[in-house]
Amino acid sequence: MKLYFILASLLFVQFSFAQEASTTTTPKVWSLEECIAYALENNITIKDAVLDKNSAAVDYSKSKSARLPNLFGSASQNFSSGNTIDPITSDYVTDQIHSTNVGINSSVTLFQGKQITNQVKQSKLLLEQRIYQEEIEKNNIVLNLLENYLQALYSKENIVIAESNLASSEKEVLRAKARLDAGTIALNDYTEAQSQAATNKYNVIAAKNEYQQYIIVLKQLLELQPMQELEIETISNEDSALNLELNRVELYNKALDFLPELRASTVNIAANEKELAIAKGGYLPTLSLVGSMGSGYTSINDNTFSDQFNINFNQKLGLSLNIPIFNRNQTKAAVETATINIEKAEIQKQITEKEIYKKVETTYQNALSAQEQVIASEASKNAAEESYKLAQKKYELGGLSTTDLVISQNTYTNAQQNYLQAKYLNILYHQLLQFYQGNDIKL
Repeated sequence: MKLYFILASLLFVQFSFAQEASTTTTPKVWSLEECIAYALENNITIKDAVLDKNSAAVDYSKSKSARLPNLFGSASQNFSSGNTIDPITSDYVTDQIHSTNVGINSSVTLFQGKQITNQVKQSKLLLEQRIYQEEIEKNNIVLNLLENYLQALYSKENIVIAESNLASSEKEVLRAKARLDAGTIALNDYTEAQSQAATNKYNVIAAKNEYQQYIIVLKQLLELQPMQELEIETISNEDSALNLELNRVELYNKALDFLPELRASTVNIAANEKELAIAKGGYLPTLSLVGSMGSGYTSINDNTFSDQFNINFNQKLGLSLNIPIFNRNQTKAAVETATINIEKAEIQKQITEKEIYKKVETTYQNALSAQEQVIASEASKNAAEESYKLAQKKYELGGLSTTDLVISQNTYTNAQQNYLQAKYLNILYHQLLQFYQGNDIKL
């Protein structure tokens, strides 16, 4: 009994320690680089693209195997009665016959209008296209992570602004209450201070909700469990994105070389050209080498089963030629369809080039604009901050109405938010330009 009591006590202490450890464990703080590395390994969209690539690799291997000969084995056991042909000797007999046939058959295509060769080349191109598609999906995940990570950081800083405004407005409510009790302000000044405090409290709730929405998006991109906590790392170096010295033509050319979309479009054209060659091969004859080996047993023969198998053993070797004469215009339609698909693929390549140019040029222009907006919004924020501090001092001395103080606070808040927005947009566009040059994204 004493032993049981000691064991129970030890288990209770261990359980209590584990509970305390679990409640005090802080959630992991994720940097953007860690998010990207984790998402590239675990995101289901990327996994699906990998499976498509693996499927294309299987198709490529299967197309190469079409050059090999096939091999089939066969066996049959038959019973016949009455007037019939002996399946082994081919004699006309009137009797009950038990017969056994076994054989091996093989054939290999020697020529098929180069269709097999072109199918192998097309399968290789389609595999290459799937590899590029996997890269495209990875890039999309990286860019989505970058955008939502910065949006979450913006929302996180916006919470700090909202909470600071709430704290200031709550102090102003207390001052307004004291001044109301002293009879130095009217009731509407006090209620306006209360209204501003309520509005700021609403803004805090809205800012926190916005932050959580971006956290949800990040967790889904990372494929984290719904209940798993996620904290993001703040940016320590914010001024590194303020220098932008890039040649737009050089930037566009680098983007064309780096982004897999254009290479995927080029491979798509080549794959459709091989489809046209395959379709044209349908006009040409098919030559195959065929062969077989076999033997059999019949009950009307007096020889033993093994002797008959030795006697009846036969081998065949021959050529088979299949000449297409008319297949109801199926080959003609396939050729026309393949020609149309080539033209569509070429148009798609032009569209891809235009989309890349638009993305790069738009990002470049936005980066230039964001740089100027950061400088202007920072000056505006500093001026609004000084103005708000002066307004607070005047309000404390009774030289400013509550309405004017609220206006000053709102102006300062808008200036802070404008600066935050410009700062993170500047970082975003700078990182996008780095990405289009083939550089790693680092905050």
